[in-house]
Amino acid sequence: MNAQELYSKLKNVSHDSYKKWTLKDCEEIAPIVEKINELKSQNDAVILAHSYTLPEIVYGVADYVGDSYELSQKASQVKEKNIIFAGVYFMAETAKIISPNKTVIIPAGKSGCSLADSITAEELKTLKAKYPQASVVCYINSNAEVKAECDVCVTSSNVYDIISKMPKKQIIFVPDSLMAENIKVEFLKRGVEKEIISSEGSCCVHDRFLVQDVEDIKQKYPEAKIITHPESRPEVCAMCDFVGGTGLMLKYVKESAHKQFAVLTERGLVNRLEFENPDKQIVGPIAVCGHMKRNTLEDIYLALVSPLSTQIVEVDKDVAENAKKSINKMFEMVERK
Repeated sequence: MNAQELYSKLKNVSHDSYKKWTLKDCEEIAPIVEKINELKSQNDAVILAHSYTLPEIVYGVADYVGDSYELSQKASQVKEKNIIFAGVYFMAETAKIISPNKTVIIPAGKSGCSLADSITAEELKTLKAKYPQASVVCYINSNAEVKAECDVCVTSSNVYDIISKMPKKQIIFVPDSLMAENIKVEFLKRGVEKEIISSEGSCCVHDRFLVQDVEDIKQKYPEAKIITHPESRPEVCAMCDFVGGTGLMLKYVKESAHKQFAVLTERGLVNRLEFENPDKQIVGPIAVCGHMKRNTLEDIYLALVSPLSTQIVEVDKDVAENAKKSINKMFEMVERK
């Protein structure tokens, strides 16, 4: 992919506040993008990239782009023996659990996640002992050891349906306390009787949005539709026009007749919305996940040429086996009518 081809993809995408990519920007990264794309075929490698990673990764070298759930599915389907996972560590762990015979490499090394790292397996065991009759549900944004302690894993798009289907009334939901509150609000609307018990984690991107941010947007951009993720504060979600996971936000903007949107989520998704909807304007505050942005073209190149030990993902066999049960249970319950 030469600089002009890169520019044709990135020209509508912002990378510094709302400053758009220029041809000069693309000329600077074109050589390493070309090298990476050559190395992929030479090394029987595929690059999976989360939407929150840098635009030059998403549009320059990634073979598949998506959220945690989409990339989990893709990890089970790819034919290549090497998976380069541009994301954070719990996501790469999930790919390794699903495809144990593949070599999974994460360019960012053991990049953490404020949400996934907010609870350990030992802390979850303590919570389970306190509520022995509860079913245990974990958000997909959890580390492997936590997934291994749960009955089922969920995503933002299937959490309501899966928990609704569970026979027990008492549910431990980890690690996102804000999503837990939003589950309670949604179940009240649906008339679903569940007791949701949560830990105290939150996403460092979505928990920063406040009521004042929404009020400022409404004043400055009165025509904008405001959308956010269910990882945001319940009081913020209540003020928005639409609340949904990554895939649902993409769908909402694409299908909407409106032309202006304030998107309270990570900059990477804003970039995707800009790319996929060049006729629409994205406004409002921008949040950045420093963990996701640790993935760089230079580290992807290194991962393909000579990966460091910290970039190669390994999961304990027993942990992987139990974690896979919770992931497979999710797939099973999603398919169940």
